Amino acid sequence: MPLPPRRSSLRRQLVLPVVGLLLAGVLANVAFASWLAARRAADVARQHEQQVVETLAASRVTLTLPVLETLARLTKSRFVVWNPVDGSLGATTLGPGERDELSASGVAAALERGTTTLGGQAFRVATVRSGSVRPETVVVLTPQQSIVSLVLESSWPQLAVAAITLVFLVPATLAATGRLSRRIGAVERRVAAIASGEFGGSAGEPGADTKSLAIDDEIGRLTHGVEQMSGQLGQLRARLLSGERERLLGQLAAGFAHELRNAVTGARLAIDLHRSRCQASSTDGSLAVAIKQLAVVEEEVRGLLALGKRTESKPEPLAIDKVFTEVADLVSPRCQHGGTTLDVEMPTGISLVARRDSLRAALLNLVVNAIDAAGRGGTVRLEARASGNDVRLSVTDTGPGPPEHLQATLAEPFVTGKPEGIGLGLAIVTAVAEEHGGRLEWGRANDHTRFTIVLPAGAASPPSHGHHSKATISP
Repeated sequence: MPLPPRRSSLRRQLVLPVVGLLLAGVLANVAFASWLAARRAADVARQHEQQVVETLAASRVTLTLPVLETLARLTKSRFVVWNPVDGSLGATTLGPGERDELSASGVAAALERGTTTLGGQAFRVATVRSGSVRPETVVVLTPQQSIVSLVLESSWPQLAVAAITLVFLVPATLAATGRLSRRIGAVERRVAAIASGEFGGSAGEPGADTKSLAIDDEIGRLTHGVEQMSGQLGQLRARLLSGERERLLGQLAAGFAHELRNAVTGARLAIDLHRSRCQASSTDGSLAVAIKQLAVVEEEVRGLLALGKRTESKPEPLAIDKVFTEVADLVSPRCQHGGTTLDVEMPTGISLVARRDSLRAALLNLVVNAIDAAGRGGTVRLEARASGNDVRLSVTDTGPGPPEHLQATLAEPFVTGKPEGIGLGLAIVTAVAEEHGGRLEWGRANDHTRFTIVLPAGAASPPSHGHHSKATISP
Protein backbone atom coordinates (compact mmCIF):
# COMPACT_ATOMS: atom_id res chain seq x y z
CA MET A 1 0.00 0.00 0.00
CA PRO A 2 1.61 3.31 -1.02
CA LEU A 3 2.27 5.80 1.72
CA PRO A 4 0.27 9.04 1.64
CA PRO A 5 2.23 12.04 0.35
CA ARG A 6 3.96 14.06 3.03
CA ARG A 7 2.22 17.37 3.61
CA SER A 8 4.41 20.38 3.16
CA SER A 9 3.78 24.06 3.65
CA LEU A 10 3.74 26.12 0.47
CA ARG A 11 5.09 29.08 2.41
CA ARG A 12 8.04 26.98 3.55
CA GLN A 13 8.68 25.92 -0.04
CA LEU A 14 8.61 29.56 -1.12
CA VAL A 15 10.45 31.15 1.81
CA LEU A 16 13.33 28.73 2.24
CA PRO A 17 14.51 28.82 -1.39
CA VAL A 18 14.00 32.57 -1.75
CA VAL A 19 15.67 33.49 1.54
CA GLY A 20 18.37 30.86 0.95
CA LEU A 21 19.16 32.24 -2.48
CA LEU A 22 19.13 35.78 -1.08
CA LEU A 23 21.57 34.85 1.69
CA ALA A 24 23.76 32.88 -0.70
CA GLY A 25 23.87 35.79 -3.13
CA VAL A 26 24.71 38.35 -0.44
CA LEU A 27 27.35 36.12 1.17
CA ALA A 28 28.92 35.30 -2.19
CA ASN A 29 29.06 38.99 -2.99
CA VAL A 30 30.60 39.77 0.39
CA ALA A 31 33.12 36.92 0.06
CA PHE A 32 34.22 38.06 -3.38
CA ALA A 33 34.46 41.68 -2.30
CA SER A 34 36.42 40.67 0.81
CA TRP A 35 38.79 38.48 -1.18
CA LEU A 36 39.33 41.27 -3.68
CA ALA A 37 39.93 43.83 -0.90
CA ALA A 38 42.33 41.51 0.94
CA ARG A 39 44.23 40.88 -2.24
CA ARG A 40 44.48 44.56 -2.92
CA ALA A 41 45.61 45.18 0.67
CA ALA A 42 48.31 42.52 0.34
CA ASP A 43 49.47 44.04 -2.95
CA VAL A 44 49.63 47.46 -1.31
CA ALA A 45 51.65 46.01 1.58
CA ARG A 46 54.13 44.39 -0.82
CA GLN A 47 54.40 47.58 -2.83
CA HIS A 48 55.02 49.50 0.39
CA GLU A 49 57.71 47.03 1.40
CA GLN A 50 59.34 47.30 -2.02
CA GLN A 51 59.33 51.08 -1.77
CA VAL A 52 61.05 50.92 1.61
CA VAL A 53 63.73 48.59 0.22
CA GLU A 54 64.27 50.81 -2.82
CA THR A 55 64.45 53.92 -0.63
CA LEU A 56 67.12 52.35 1.63
CA ALA A 57 69.07 51.19 -1.39
CA ALA A 58 69.12 54.68 -2.82
CA SER A 59 69.77 56.46 0.48
CA ARG A 60 73.17 58.20 1.03
CA VAL A 61 72.48 58.74 4.72
CA THR A 62 74.39 56.76 7.30
CA LEU A 63 71.97 54.34 8.95
CA THR A 64 72.33 55.29 12.57
CA LEU A 65 69.84 54.26 15.23
CA PRO A 66 67.90 57.59 15.14
CA VAL A 67 67.58 57.26 11.40
CA LEU A 68 66.30 53.69 11.70
CA GLU A 69 63.81 54.67 14.42
CA THR A 70 62.51 57.48 12.23
CA LEU A 71 62.06 55.04 9.34
CA ALA A 72 60.30 52.57 11.66
CA ARG A 73 57.79 55.22 12.78
CA LEU A 74 57.10 56.20 9.18
CA THR A 75 56.83 52.71 7.67
CA LYS A 76 55.71 50.53 10.65
CA SER A 77 58.52 48.14 9.72
CA ARG A 78 61.45 46.94 11.85
CA PHE A 79 65.09 47.44 10.81
CA VAL A 80 68.29 45.62 11.81
CA VAL A 81 71.82 46.38 10.61
CA TRP A 82 73.35 42.97 9.95
CA ASN A 83 76.86 41.85 9.16
CA PRO A 84 76.52 38.89 6.80
CA VAL A 85 80.17 37.90 7.34
CA ASP A 86 80.04 37.11 11.04
CA GLY A 87 76.24 37.27 11.49
CA SER A 88 76.40 39.97 14.16
CA LEU A 89 73.59 42.48 14.62
CA GLY A 90 74.21 46.20 14.76
CA ALA A 91 71.76 49.07 15.30
CA THR A 92 68.17 47.87 15.38
CA THR A 93 64.64 49.03 16.14
CA LEU A 94 63.77 45.62 17.63
CA GLY A 95 63.15 45.23 21.30
CA PRO A 96 65.66 43.32 23.48
CA GLY A 97 63.58 40.14 23.45
CA GLU A 98 62.93 40.30 19.72
CA ARG A 99 66.67 40.89 19.06
CA ASP A 100 67.56 37.78 21.08
CA GLU A 101 64.93 35.68 19.18
CA LEU A 102 66.29 36.85 15.83
CA SER A 103 69.90 36.09 16.91
CA ALA A 104 68.91 32.64 18.13
CA SER A 105 66.99 31.69 14.96
CA GLY A 106 69.57 33.25 12.69
CA VAL A 107 69.08 35.94 10.08
CA ALA A 108 70.32 33.68 7.29
CA ALA A 109 67.70 31.06 8.11
CA ALA A 110 64.97 33.74 8.23
CA LEU A 111 66.07 35.11 4.87
CA GLU A 112 65.96 31.62 3.40
CA ARG A 113 62.37 31.11 4.66
CA GLY A 114 61.33 34.68 3.79
CA THR A 115 59.42 34.92 7.10
CA THR A 116 60.11 34.82 10.80
CA THR A 117 58.20 35.18 14.06
CA LEU A 118 59.26 37.57 16.78
CA GLY A 119 57.28 38.15 19.96
CA GLY A 120 54.38 36.12 18.57
CA GLN A 121 54.05 38.32 15.46
CA ALA A 122 54.87 37.22 11.93
CA PHE A 123 57.21 39.28 9.73
CA ARG A 124 58.29 39.10 6.14
CA VAL A 125 62.08 39.29 5.92
CA ALA A 126 64.13 41.08 3.23
CA THR A 127 67.62 42.58 2.99
CA VAL A 128 68.89 45.67 1.28
CA ARG A 129 72.35 47.15 0.79
CA SER A 130 72.34 50.85 1.65
CA GLY A 131 73.94 53.30 -0.77
CA SER A 132 75.57 55.44 1.95
CA VAL A 133 79.22 56.39 2.14
CA ARG A 134 79.73 53.32 4.30
CA PRO A 135 77.47 50.68 2.74
CA GLU A 136 75.68 48.45 5.23
CA THR A 137 73.33 45.51 4.96
CA VAL A 138 69.96 46.19 6.51
CA VAL A 139 67.37 43.51 7.35
CA VAL A 140 63.83 44.85 6.80
CA LEU A 141 61.11 43.07 8.84
CA THR A 142 57.63 43.99 7.59
CA PRO A 143 54.69 43.00 9.89
CA GLN A 144 52.58 40.32 8.21
CA GLN A 145 48.90 40.62 9.12
CA SER A 146 46.91 37.39 9.47
CA ILE A 147 44.56 36.53 6.64
CA VAL A 148 41.55 36.72 9.00
CA SER A 149 42.39 40.15 10.32
CA LEU A 150 43.22 41.39 6.84
CA VAL A 151 39.93 40.08 5.46
CA LEU A 152 37.94 41.50 8.36
CA GLU A 153 39.64 44.85 8.13
CA SER A 154 39.06 45.11 4.39
CA SER A 155 35.58 43.56 4.25
CA TRP A 156 33.74 45.10 7.21
CA PRO A 157 32.13 47.82 5.02
CA GLN A 158 30.74 45.10 2.71
CA LEU A 159 29.59 43.10 5.72
CA ALA A 160 27.81 46.12 7.14
CA VAL A 161 26.06 46.82 3.82
CA ALA A 162 25.11 43.15 3.53
CA ALA A 163 23.68 43.10 7.05
CA ILE A 164 21.60 46.22 6.42
CA THR A 165 20.41 44.73 3.10
CA LEU A 166 19.35 41.50 4.81
CA VAL A 167 17.55 43.39 7.58
CA PHE A 168 15.31 45.01 4.99
CA LEU A 169 15.13 42.30 2.32
CA VAL A 170 14.38 39.26 4.52
CA PRO A 171 11.23 40.76 6.15
CA ALA A 172 10.10 42.10 2.77
CA THR A 173 10.64 38.66 1.21
CA LEU A 174 8.79 36.96 4.07
CA ALA A 175 5.89 39.40 3.71
CA ALA A 176 5.68 38.94 -0.08
CA THR A 177 5.86 35.15 0.07
CA GLY A 178 3.42 35.20 2.97
CA ARG A 179 0.86 37.13 0.92
CA LEU A 180 1.29 34.75 -2.00
CA SER A 181 1.03 31.66 0.20
CA ARG A 182 -2.08 33.00 1.94
CA ARG A 183 -3.80 33.69 -1.38
CA ILE A 184 -2.82 30.29 -2.76
CA GLY A 185 -3.92 28.74 0.55
CA ALA A 186 -7.31 30.41 0.14
CA VAL A 187 -7.61 28.87 -3.33
CA GLU A 188 -6.60 25.50 -1.87
CA ARG A 189 -9.29 25.74 0.83
CA ARG A 190 -11.89 26.78 -1.77
CA VAL A 191 -11.00 23.82 -3.98
CA ALA A 192 -11.15 21.51 -0.94
CA ALA A 193 -14.61 22.89 -0.13
CA ILE A 194 -15.71 22.26 -3.72
CA ALA A 195 -14.32 18.72 -3.50
CA SER A 196 -16.40 18.18 -0.35
CA GLY A 197 -19.56 19.32 -2.14
CA GLU A 198 -19.79 23.03 -1.24
CA PHE A 199 -20.66 24.45 -4.65
CA GLY A 200 -22.04 27.78 -5.78
CA GLY A 201 -19.61 30.18 -4.04
CA SER A 202 -19.12 33.73 -5.33
CA ALA A 203 -16.96 36.75 -4.57
CA GLY A 204 -19.56 38.18 -2.24
CA GLU A 205 -19.94 35.07 -0.10
CA PRO A 206 -17.97 34.31 3.08
CA GLY A 207 -16.18 31.36 1.51
CA ALA A 208 -14.72 33.38 -1.34
CA ASP A 209 -11.30 35.07 -1.36
CA THR A 210 -12.25 38.66 -2.20
CA LYS A 211 -8.62 39.88 -1.97
CA SER A 212 -7.51 37.39 -4.61
CA LEU A 213 -10.40 38.38 -6.83
CA ALA A 214 -9.55 42.07 -6.45
CA ILE A 215 -6.00 41.59 -7.81
CA ASP A 216 -5.79 40.94 -11.53
CA ASP A 217 -2.86 38.54 -11.65
CA GLU A 218 -2.42 34.80 -12.14
CA ILE A 219 -3.71 33.94 -8.66
CA GLY A 220 -6.62 36.37 -8.99
CA ARG A 221 -7.60 34.89 -12.33
CA LEU A 222 -7.20 31.38 -10.90
CA THR A 223 -9.48 32.30 -7.99
CA HIS A 224 -12.03 33.79 -10.37
CA GLY A 225 -11.92 30.60 -12.45
CA VAL A 226 -12.41 28.45 -9.34
CA GLU A 227 -15.41 30.55 -8.31
CA GLN A 228 -16.91 30.24 -11.79
CA MET A 229 -16.31 26.50 -11.73
CA SER A 230 -17.94 26.31 -8.30
CA GLY A 231 -21.02 28.15 -9.53
CA GLN A 232 -21.30 25.98 -12.63
CA LEU A 233 -20.89 22.82 -10.57
CA GLY A 234 -23.58 24.05 -8.19
CA GLN A 235 -25.95 24.69 -11.08
CA LEU A 236 -25.13 21.30 -12.59
CA ARG A 237 -25.76 19.53 -9.29
CA ALA A 238 -29.04 21.41 -8.87
CA ARG A 239 -30.11 20.36 -12.37
CA LEU A 240 -29.10 16.77 -11.73
CA LEU A 241 -30.96 16.69 -8.43
CA SER A 242 -33.96 18.36 -10.02
CA GLY A 243 -33.95 15.90 -12.91
CA GLU A 244 -33.63 12.94 -10.56
CA ARG A 245 -36.36 14.35 -8.33
CA GLU A 246 -38.64 14.88 -11.32
CA ARG A 247 -37.94 11.37 -12.55
CA LEU A 248 -38.78 9.85 -9.17
CA LEU A 249 -41.79 12.14 -8.91
CA GLY A 250 -42.98 11.02 -12.33
CA GLN A 251 -42.69 7.38 -11.33
CA LEU A 252 -44.51 8.02 -8.07
CA ALA A 253 -47.20 10.09 -9.81
CA ALA A 254 -47.74 7.42 -12.44
CA GLY A 255 -48.19 4.81 -9.72
CA PHE A 256 -50.65 7.00 -7.80
CA ALA A 257 -52.53 7.85 -10.96
CA HIS A 258 -52.88 4.23 -11.98
CA GLU A 259 -54.29 3.18 -8.62
CA LEU A 260 -56.54 6.24 -8.29
CA ARG A 261 -57.87 5.91 -11.82
CA ASN A 262 -58.86 2.32 -11.18
CA ALA A 263 -60.55 3.29 -7.92
CA VAL A 264 -62.39 6.26 -9.44
CA THR A 265 -63.54 4.20 -12.42
CA GLY A 266 -64.88 1.52 -10.09
CA ALA A 267 -66.68 4.09 -7.93
CA ARG A 268 -68.33 5.75 -10.93
CA LEU A 269 -69.44 2.41 -12.32
CA ALA A 270 -70.92 1.50 -8.96
CA ILE A 271 -72.86 4.79 -8.80
CA ASP A 272 -74.09 4.39 -12.36
CA LEU A 273 -75.30 0.85 -11.57
CA HIS A 274 -76.99 2.12 -8.43
CA ARG A 275 -78.76 4.89 -10.34
CA SER A 276 -79.91 2.46 -13.05
CA ARG A 277 -81.30 -0.01 -10.52
CA CYS A 278 -82.87 2.46 -8.13
CA GLN A 279 -85.48 4.74 -9.68
CA ALA A 280 -85.48 6.99 -6.58
CA SER A 281 -81.83 7.74 -7.03
CA SER A 282 -82.55 9.74 -10.17
CA THR A 283 -83.96 12.51 -8.01
CA ASP A 284 -81.32 12.17 -5.28
CA GLY A 285 -78.95 15.18 -5.44
CA SER A 286 -76.36 13.49 -3.27
CA LEU A 287 -75.44 11.13 -6.10
CA ALA A 288 -74.83 14.11 -8.41
CA VAL A 289 -72.52 15.58 -5.76
CA ALA A 290 -70.68 12.27 -5.54
CA ILE A 291 -70.31 12.23 -9.32
CA LYS A 292 -68.83 15.76 -9.22
CA GLN A 293 -66.40 14.80 -6.47
CA LEU A 294 -65.29 11.82 -8.49
CA ALA A 295 -64.82 14.19 -11.43
CA VAL A 296 -62.51 16.31 -9.27
CA VAL A 297 -60.51 13.22 -8.40
CA GLU A 298 -60.34 12.35 -12.10
CA GLU A 299 -58.92 15.78 -12.85
CA GLU A 300 -56.29 15.33 -10.16
CA VAL A 301 -55.44 11.95 -11.64
CA ARG A 302 -55.00 13.64 -15.02
CA GLY A 303 -52.67 16.12 -13.39
CA LEU A 304 -50.58 13.30 -11.93
CA LEU A 305 -50.44 11.64 -15.32
CA ALA A 306 -49.36 14.93 -16.89
CA LEU A 307 -46.59 15.15 -14.29
CA GLY A 308 -45.50 11.55 -14.69
CA LYS A 309 -45.18 11.67 -18.47
CA ARG A 310 -46.11 13.86 -21.39
CA THR A 311 -49.77 13.36 -22.19
CA GLU A 312 -50.80 12.02 -25.55
CA SER A 313 -53.40 14.74 -26.06
CA LYS A 314 -52.47 17.41 -28.59
CA PRO A 315 -52.70 21.17 -28.02
CA GLU A 316 -55.99 22.61 -29.22
CA PRO A 317 -57.64 26.03 -29.20
CA LEU A 318 -59.31 26.53 -25.83
CA ALA A 319 -61.72 29.24 -24.74
CA ILE A 320 -60.62 30.24 -21.25
CA ASP A 321 -64.17 31.01 -20.12
CA LYS A 322 -65.22 27.43 -20.91
CA VAL A 323 -62.24 26.04 -18.98
CA PHE A 324 -63.13 28.32 -16.04
CA THR A 325 -66.76 27.08 -16.19
CA GLU A 326 -65.63 23.46 -16.06
CA VAL A 327 -63.32 24.18 -13.08
CA ALA A 328 -66.11 26.04 -11.25
CA ASP A 329 -68.55 23.16 -11.80
CA LEU A 330 -66.01 20.68 -10.46
CA VAL A 331 -65.24 22.60 -7.25
CA SER A 332 -68.76 23.87 -6.48
CA PRO A 333 -69.55 20.94 -4.11
CA ARG A 334 -66.28 21.55 -2.27
CA CYS A 335 -67.08 25.28 -1.89
CA GLN A 336 -70.56 24.53 -0.58
CA HIS A 337 -69.28 21.95 1.86
CA GLY A 338 -66.40 24.10 3.09
CA GLY A 339 -68.30 27.39 3.30
CA THR A 340 -66.03 29.18 0.80
CA THR A 341 -67.14 31.69 -1.85
CA LEU A 342 -65.74 31.29 -5.37
CA ASP A 343 -65.80 34.33 -7.68
CA VAL A 344 -65.11 33.51 -11.31
CA GLU A 345 -64.49 36.36 -13.73
CA MET A 346 -65.24 34.89 -17.13
CA PRO A 347 -62.73 36.31 -19.66
CA THR A 348 -64.85 36.31 -22.81
CA GLY A 349 -62.81 36.30 -25.97
CA ILE A 350 -59.46 35.06 -24.52
CA SER A 351 -58.40 31.74 -25.97
CA LEU A 352 -55.27 29.61 -25.81
CA VAL A 353 -53.71 26.80 -27.79
CA ALA A 354 -53.05 24.30 -25.03
CA ARG A 355 -53.70 20.80 -23.75
CA ARG A 356 -57.17 20.89 -22.24
CA ASP A 357 -56.75 18.16 -19.62
CA SER A 358 -53.37 19.43 -18.40
CA LEU A 359 -54.39 23.09 -18.15
CA ARG A 360 -57.71 22.27 -16.48
CA ALA A 361 -55.95 20.00 -13.97
CA ALA A 362 -53.43 22.74 -13.16
CA LEU A 363 -56.17 25.36 -12.58
CA LEU A 364 -58.15 22.85 -10.52
CA ASN A 365 -55.14 22.25 -8.29
CA LEU A 366 -54.70 25.97 -7.67
CA VAL A 367 -58.41 26.50 -6.92
CA VAL A 368 -58.60 23.51 -4.56
CA ASN A 369 -55.49 24.74 -2.71
CA ALA A 370 -57.02 28.24 -2.51
CA ILE A 371 -60.31 26.87 -1.11
CA ASP A 372 -58.42 24.95 1.56
CA ALA A 373 -56.32 28.03 2.40
CA ALA A 374 -59.28 30.47 2.52
CA GLY A 375 -61.33 28.19 4.76
CA ARG A 376 -64.90 28.77 5.93
CA GLY A 377 -66.05 32.29 5.25
CA GLY A 378 -63.15 32.98 2.88
CA THR A 379 -63.19 34.00 -0.76
CA VAL A 380 -61.40 32.58 -3.80
CA ARG A 381 -61.19 34.51 -7.08
CA LEU A 382 -60.44 33.00 -10.50
CA GLU A 383 -59.61 35.44 -13.31
CA ALA A 384 -57.67 35.82 -16.55
CA ARG A 385 -55.89 38.78 -18.11
CA ALA A 386 -54.15 39.33 -21.43
CA SER A 387 -51.13 41.48 -20.50
CA GLY A 388 -48.69 42.45 -23.23
CA ASN A 389 -47.04 39.30 -24.51
CA ASP A 390 -48.48 37.10 -21.76
CA VAL A 391 -51.79 35.61 -20.68
CA ARG A 392 -52.13 35.44 -16.90
CA LEU A 393 -54.49 32.93 -15.29
CA SER A 394 -54.72 33.90 -11.60
CA VAL A 395 -56.22 32.32 -8.49
CA THR A 396 -56.46 34.63 -5.45
CA ASP A 397 -57.56 33.68 -1.93
CA THR A 398 -58.01 35.42 1.41
CA GLY A 399 -56.03 32.79 3.31
CA PRO A 400 -52.89 33.41 5.41
CA GLY A 401 -50.51 32.30 2.66
CA PRO A 402 -47.79 29.62 2.70
CA PRO A 403 -45.54 29.29 5.78
CA GLU A 404 -42.46 31.48 5.55
CA HIS A 405 -40.00 28.59 5.84
CA LEU A 406 -41.56 26.93 2.75
CA GLN A 407 -41.79 29.95 0.48
CA ALA A 408 -38.41 29.47 -1.23
CA THR A 409 -39.16 25.82 -2.17
CA LEU A 410 -42.91 26.00 -2.49
CA ALA A 411 -43.15 24.59 -6.01
CA GLU A 412 -40.75 21.69 -5.41
CA PRO A 413 -42.16 18.16 -5.11
CA PHE A 414 -43.13 16.88 -1.65
CA VAL A 415 -43.02 20.39 -0.13
CA THR A 416 -46.30 21.17 1.65
CA GLY A 417 -47.63 23.03 4.66
CA LYS A 418 -50.69 20.79 5.02
CA PRO A 419 -50.49 18.05 7.65
CA GLU A 420 -52.30 15.66 5.31
CA GLY A 421 -50.71 16.89 2.06
CA ILE A 422 -48.03 15.19 0.00
CA GLY A 423 -46.76 18.30 -1.82
CA LEU A 424 -47.52 17.39 -5.44
CA GLY A 425 -50.16 20.02 -6.35
CA LEU A 426 -47.87 22.98 -7.11
CA ALA A 427 -45.32 20.63 -8.70
CA ILE A 428 -48.06 19.54 -11.11
CA VAL A 429 -48.98 23.17 -11.86
CA THR A 430 -45.32 24.08 -12.46
CA ALA A 431 -44.84 21.12 -14.80
CA VAL A 432 -47.95 22.02 -16.80
CA ALA A 433 -46.93 25.70 -17.07
CA GLU A 434 -43.42 24.79 -18.24
CA GLU A 435 -44.86 22.25 -20.68
CA HIS A 436 -46.72 25.12 -22.34
CA GLY A 437 -43.64 27.36 -22.32
CA GLY A 438 -44.78 29.42 -19.32
CA ARG A 439 -44.14 29.67 -15.61
CA LEU A 440 -45.84 29.75 -12.22
CA GLU A 441 -45.69 32.94 -10.11
CA TRP A 442 -47.05 33.70 -6.69
CA GLY A 443 -47.06 36.55 -4.18
CA ARG A 444 -48.82 38.21 -1.24
CA ALA A 445 -50.55 41.61 -1.45
CA ASN A 446 -53.16 43.25 0.78
CA ASP A 447 -53.58 40.07 2.87
CA HIS A 448 -54.35 38.07 -0.27
CA THR A 449 -52.35 35.23 -1.80
CA ARG A 450 -52.21 35.02 -5.58
CA PHE A 451 -50.91 32.18 -7.77
CA THR A 452 -50.63 32.95 -11.48
CA ILE A 453 -49.96 30.69 -14.46
CA VAL A 454 -48.19 32.92 -16.99
CA LEU A 455 -48.33 31.60 -20.54
CA PRO A 456 -46.57 33.20 -23.53
CA ALA A 457 -48.64 35.09 -26.08
CA GLY A 458 -47.57 32.59 -28.73
CA ALA A 459 -49.78 30.02 -27.02
CA ALA A 460 -52.77 32.39 -27.00
CA SER A 461 -54.96 34.23 -29.43
CA PRO A 462 -55.87 37.79 -28.44
CA PRO A 463 -59.36 38.52 -27.04
CA SER A 464 -61.99 39.71 -29.48
CA HIS A 465 -63.20 42.32 -27.00
CA GLY A 466 -62.48 43.40 -23.48
CA HIS A 467 -65.75 42.54 -21.72
CA HIS A 468 -65.83 40.07 -18.82
CA SER A 469 -68.73 38.19 -17.23
CA LYS A 470 -68.74 37.18 -13.59
CA ALA A 471 -70.05 34.11 -11.80
CA THR A 472 -70.12 33.50 -8.06
CA ILE A 473 -70.46 30.21 -6.23
CA SER A 474 -71.52 30.77 -2.62
CA PRO A 475 -71.70 28.23 0.17
